[in-house]
Amino acid sequence: MAGTHEDDPASDESRIKQVDITVPKTDDPTLPVVTFRMWVLGLTSCVVLSFVNQFFWYRTEPLSLSSITAQIAVVPLGHLMARAITNRVYFSGTRWEFTLNPGPFNVKEHVLITIFANSGAGSPYATSILSAVKLFYKKQLTFLPALIIMATTQVLGYGWAGLFREYLVEPGEMWWPGNLIQVSLFRALHEKEKRPGGGTTRTQFFLIVLICSFAYYIVSGYFFPLLTSFSWVCWLAPYSVLVQQIGSGLQGLGIGSFGLDWPTISSYLGSPLASPWFATANVAVGFVLVMYVMTPITYWLNIYNAKNFTLFSSELFMSNGTVYDISQIVDSNFQFDENAYQKYGPIHLSTFFAMAYGLGFATLSATVVHILLFNGRDILEQSKRSFGKSKKMDIHSRLMKVYKQVPMWWFHIILLLNLALIFFACFYYHETLQLPWWGVLLACTIAFVFTLPIGVIAATTNQAPGLNIITEYIFGYVYPGRPVANMAFKTFGYISMIQALTFLADLKLGHYMKIPPRTMFMAQVVGTLVSVIVYQATAWWLMGSIPNLCDTSLLPPNSQWTCPTDHVFYDASVIWGLVGPRRIFGQLGQYSMLNWFFLGGAIAPLLVWLAHKAFPKQKWVGLIHMPVLIGATAGMPPATAVNYTSWFVVAFVFGFVIFRYRTKWWERHNYILSGGLDAGTAFLSVLVFIGLQMQNIEVNWWGATPDRCPLAACPTAKGISIEGCPVFS
Repeated sequence: MAGTHEDDPASDESRIKQVDITVPKTDDPTLPVVTFRMWVLGLTSCVVLSFVNQFFWYRTEPLSLSSITAQIAVVPLGHLMARAITNRVYFSGTRWEFTLNPGPFNVKEHVLITIFANSGAGSPYATSILSAVKLFYKKQLTFLPALIIMATTQVLGYGWAGLFREYLVEPGEMWWPGNLIQVSLFRALHEKEKRPGGGTTRTQFFLIVLICSFAYYIVSGYFFPLLTSFSWVCWLAPYSVLVQQIGSGLQGLGIGSFGLDWPTISSYLGSPLASPWFATANVAVGFVLVMYVMTPITYWLNIYNAKNFTLFSSELFMSNGTVYDISQIVDSNFQFDENAYQKYGPIHLSTFFAMAYGLGFATLSATVVHILLFNGRDILEQSKRSFGKSKKMDIHSRLMKVYKQVPMWWFHIILLLNLALIFFACFYYHETLQLPWWGVLLACTIAFVFTLPIGVIAATTNQAPGLNIITEYIFGYVYPGRPVANMAFKTFGYISMIQALTFLADLKLGHYMKIPPRTMFMAQVVGTLVSVIVYQATAWWLMGSIPNLCDTSLLPPNSQWTCPTDHVFYDASVIWGLVGPRRIFGQLGQYSMLNWFFLGGAIAPLLVWLAHKAFPKQKWVGLIHMPVLIGATAGMPPATAVNYTSWFVVAFVFGFVIFRYRTKWWERHNYILSGGLDAGTAFLSVLVFIGLQMQNIEVNWWGATPDRCPLAACPTAKGISIEGCPVFS
């Protein structure tokens, strides 16, 4: 927990030490904020990031551009516009007076541009509903209901976020640690700097990295895809299933496998350059325990008939090892056909996939217990200060008093409009969405109730447990047999809370940077709505442009359009929505023992806490963070071993070696290097797709196929016959 200062109403020191040394304590209310260049660069950043992130969403290595990329890239453009655009004043002397160029490009404009860009960072959870229905279930879903679901899930949480501003934004104790990275970057980018002798400015360094990344990705992303998963161990025994299971970076344990490709490194775990070494070490230990201890033991002891299936897979299987044909158990009303299920047989999971769900259960309970044990007292004290009548304003809250607050009725309007749209979609498109009106209210209730407690945790510890598993678990029991209803319920219940917290975190960033709250509100809402339109238009375009998108059985072997994240989302809709948890993890299923992971996850932080109390001088014990450690492999699948092993190497080099021994270089270049790698890779990938791949211009040679470990996907049980695999006897 952060160090705090004593409460002193006359003091300008922030109560949180990290905030005190990072966030500026001055403000200039006269700086222009809503300017022509802010609109141009903000909307452009939002559109570009939305398009690129949705474009990458369906690829095997789904690179996700963060707002930091735009945050860095727009600086030279902002200064260029300030120099080049006319400063002529239009309608001078009237109430409509304005100018396209109000002066130098300033940090407040930059913050708003970043807020717009942040709306395009990532991909909306609801796009996976679109993919699951159209591409996997191969059912009809028209544009309008899809757009309503996508827009409302992104904006609904904003409707109640306003209720929690007083508790999660204004108090100094609610400090949102993640925002300090961006505050530091804003200050660095707007400090006047001279080019050091023999060196480069930050902007020059960014452009150099962008150009190099742009040039290199034509090699790894097009001419030589083998570099994305270089699994040399497989080549030692090209006819051995065991060796390829050990060495494959995509379908095995990934021992010795590595990727020389930025999307491979950063796709699922985010940029390794932004990960503190403490978190990296916990993730590394968790990965080693799961991948190199638990997985081999469960597989080679044949737990849950593990050898009948692929060692590492998110597919759903028949008992004989073949892929389960979900269409066999879906009736004409797009609901579960129980009679067909009884005849066709139960669904089986690869043991790794089953254990991944167990670890998800454990992570949820471990997070709650860890926060209570290690942060409970601090959270309680800070909450009392924040929520109490005698709470004191820190310097930043006092400075923000000069600006008008967003009236509560603005939030009420958003909430009512969203609910009206959702109810309209649920009634008018009921056959498509399957979600009853009471399901909407239940999902909103769950999200609303958890927003404040999880918001307190996120604002003070930077840890925010998700509600995805709990929401699909609850609705799977309450309303089974309807896959789209389960997906929609999970999205409304889980993402609405996440979006509310994202909104509040952005408000806190504006609070730190002294942005007028009404202007922040405008940027957040407009940016989100613009990004939703771009996301859906891009998804619709790709679905119509790429033959057999996401269908791995029909795509060529080296295709990048395998949609691994959407595949896992679809599998979850089958498990929790179509078949239902009762037939998988309940009394009717064979995986009911996995519910014990809830208990194990709760006990694990308790053991660490007891060890910490028993051996207080052993500081390394206190660095064990069980929620991070247990949840280390939460992205697997769709993430694979090579994503993790490559990420660890880069994270170790930059987060430990360079941070410790070349600290000045790290402070000056680390985040800029990450942004340049993201931007160069993204731009070249889009150009390759439009210029080459859309024209069916492909390169076919030995190095065009990643991994080259085909036998890693083979089962090893006796008598199991799968095409392309040896049969063991």
